[in-house]
Amino acid sequence: MINKDMTIGEVVEKYPASVEVFMQYGMGCLGCPATRFETIEQGAGAHGINLEDLVNDLNKAVSKK
Repeated sequence: MINKDMTIGEVVEKYPASVEVFMQYGMGCLGCPATRFETIEQGAGAHGINLEDLVNDLNKAVSKK
């Protein structure tokens, strides 16, 4: 499962279904080089996003596939 310490790039690579969730949360910079080292927690903080909601929605999305 996805957790807050995983990098955004790692999640997108492992779970393509996560892209839609990141986009819904306004995190459209998935092609940015920072996604290789920025964790979900850091990205959520930078965008003012509720971390718990984001991680929960990511896990829901990838468990459907």
